[in-house]
Amino acid sequence: MALDIVSTLIGLIVTIVVMLIFVAPSLWIAGRLLAGKKNAKFTDALWIVILGTVVWYLFNVFVADLISGLVATLIAYLILLLIWLALVKHFFDCGWLKALAISIIAIIIAVIILFIIAFIFVLIGVGTGWIPLPTAI
Repeated sequence: MALDIVSTLIGLIVTIVVMLIFVAPSLWIAGRLLAGKKNAKFTDALWIVILGTVVWYLFNVFVADLISGLVATLIAYLILLLIWLALVKHFFDCGWLKALAISIIAIIIAVIILFIIAFIFVLIGVGTGWIPLPTAI
């Protein structure tokens, strides 16, 4: 694999921006629900998303080609999950189980928000591919 540093950095920046737009608010809401207002600040959610995205992206660019086999891949992604949970645990000042619960609830919140956005797009006439549009027979 030829590694182009410019395209890698552009991909990383785009990924960070998209994750900040969609994941950070969901993570912040879930954190405030479970960790409380004092522990879950929006800037903490931003840092979790930025650091987690950088680690995940660099892992996928550099390490994914080096490992082979299902077991090695599963172990590698479990390590990434632990890193994500450690970030949530550190920034939201909570335990491991609460960090897992915050992450799961953040995923649910993000999916709900994305479905609402997709529904709004369908209402204004923009097909997103997520919700089937009725066709005339």
